[in-house]
Amino acid sequence: MSSIVKEIQEALAVLSIPEKAEFFPRFFKTGKGEYGEGDLFLGVKVPDQRSVAKEYYSKINLKELSELLSSKYHEHRLTALFMLISKFEKTKDIAVKKEVVEFYLKHLSYVNNWDLVDSSCYKILGRYAYENKKENLLRELSEAEEMWHKRIAVVGTMHYIKKGSFELTKEFVTRNLKHSHDLMHKANGWLLREMGNINEGELISYLNSYYKEMPRTCLRYAIEKLDEGVRQDYLKGRI
Repeated sequence: MSSIVKEIQEALAVLSIPEKAEFFPRFFKTGKGEYGEGDLFLGVKVPDQRSVAKEYYSKINLKELSELLSSKYHEHRLTALFMLISKFEKTKDIAVKKEVVEFYLKHLSYVNNWDLVDSSCYKILGRYAYENKKENLLRELSEAEEMWHKRIAVVGTMHYIKKGSFELTKEFVTRNLKHSHDLMHKANGWLLREMGNINEGELISYLNSYYKEMPRTCLRYAIEKLDEGVRQDYLKGRI
């Protein structure tokens, strides 16, 4: 293990809260999220992880970052992704951005739970795909067998939504309406809700075409910010 990785791990250990570490496995076993088998927790708050990432991102190279990202400790992996995001956002060098994206794609096996996907993929992969017109990066992931890769693809379209471009999101959501996993439906619904926050008309138009095919979880998330009467009409199938 490199000295800087050890230093980062020690910095996180100092910030750990045993009670929080014990809480996370119980919380996610209730079905509110999903973690890889054998994941461990230190109990470090996210703001503290961000502070460590801010301090060290410029000092650590990608090879060393790989050591941190492959850790069984969730906080090590999330902190590694925060540092990777900073490396991507703080540079204007296209070659460096491409290197970060390639690193991200190479290490997808470690980006395998709700927090890790939602905290990183659209800020790195989605932004890169949008800015460089590389939608096929996301399309290839959307067609993968691995559920987390599909989730990375759909969440990666968040940057498109923020820029007022909705077609890729709708394409992926439609493709995943029959997916067997509830976490996929949560991702689909969350993205549709965000689409509605930007342009409610786009969401209504999409719902009018597909809401009867949507699993309950997807629909519930998608309509969360609509007026109560409209939400009830969709839930009861009256539209």
